[in-house]
Order: sequence, then C-alpha cells, then structure tokens
Amino acid sequence: MRILVVEDQRTMAELLKRGLEEENHSVSLACDGNSALELAEMYEFDVIVLDVMLPGLDGYGVARRLRRGQNPTPILMLTARDALPDVIKGLDTGADDYLTKPFSFEELLARLRALARRGSTPRPTRLEVGNLVMDPATRQVFRGSQEIHLSPTEFRLLEFLMRRAGRVVSRDALITAVWAHDDEVEDNTLDAFIRLLRSKVDRDFDKKLIYTVRGTGYCLRKEEKE
Repeated sequence: MRILVVEDQRTMAELLKRGLEEENHSVSLACDGNSALELAEMYEFDVIVLDVMLPGLDGYGVARRLRRGQNPTPILMLTARDALPDVIKGLDTGADDYLTKPFSFEELLARLRALARRGSTPRPTRLEVGNLVMDPATRQVFRGSQEIHLSPTEFRLLEFLMRRAGRVVSRDALITAVWAHDDEVEDNTLDAFIRLLRSKVDRDFDKKLIYTVRGTGYCLRKEEKE
C-alpha cells in the first residue's frame, strides 16, 4: 500500500514510517495539515493515517477539506481522545475509522488492511510528459522505448515533478515532499538527486525535460521555452 502518515510528533512519525516500510508499504510523511493537503493533491494514496492534534489546521480540518475536494482516500484518524463526541466528530468530518492512542502496531496494520480492501481509491493513471511515461501503479518509467530504473527517492522526486509538469516547483516544496521530516537532508542533496535524474531521464536524448529555474527550483516540461 501507499500510505500518507500525518503526524507532527517526529518520534511517532518515524516509528510509524519505519514499521510500515518493514511491512513493505510505501510511506510519505507530513507534519502539519497544510503539508498533508498538498501531498494528498499531488499523489494518490491507498490510505491516510491522520493525527487529530496538528499545528495550524487540525486533523478534523484536513479530513473535511479532503472530502470537500472529492478526495475519496480512506482515512484512519489517530486520536488521544476516546470520548464518543470526539469519535463522532471525526467520522462526521470524513474519517472512515479511528484508533485511540496508545495502540498496538498489529491493530494499526489490521485496520489499514481493512480500509484498503474497500478499494475506494482508483488506481492512478499513468503520467506522461512528452515521451516520458510513468506508471505509479507498477512503478515503471519509460523514455520512449527505453525503460528507466530509478531508486525509490528518484522515483518520488520524478513523480512529484511530473504531477506538476509545466510549473516551477520550489526547492522547499521538493525537499518537503520527498524527504519530509529528515533533518539530515542538506540543501545540496536535492541538487545531487536532480543530477542523477538528469543522467537517467535526459542524458541519452536530444530534447531535455528537466530544467533549472535559477533562484527558485526546478521544472519538468516538454521543451524549453523560447
């Protein structure tokens, strides 16, 4: 499964990410409500694990906005409150299930499996920019007839750029989307991965797709504007 975990407590977020990845799930992290909404707009997830207590926009607000935006991804809400009114509020704002902290990891996995079986989120369609094609479902990437093999980080970076094709994506947005809570990421880490992507996506082709927008970030488009 592809899972979005929205949790502002770094230790809890990293524990969930590590445990879910050990179960062979793909995990993205968001530490606040606005970041969660941006990631949910950019990517297709099978399930969203959403903490109620978030800085700024709380979990109830995130769930409400996702549903207003016609996002059908199943939501498992995490809460430290087990009072009936709080549970009802979570379900009424769009959550599909809830889990009260503290919880066992085995129960979390079981609830995620149950939500995923509902199949309310359609499989993402393939992404195309020129002759660059990505299938997020199979995680295959082709440039023309040539298959491109990417690491998980390279794949996340390219997918983020392809979903915003034609638009300039800031450095901060890319770092947040790809590396989330990881404080070890340095500013030049992004540049290094962009170079790796270019060596795989652009190097053997006359028409380049990945462009640097000086002082801002990067853009993926069919051809350089005149």
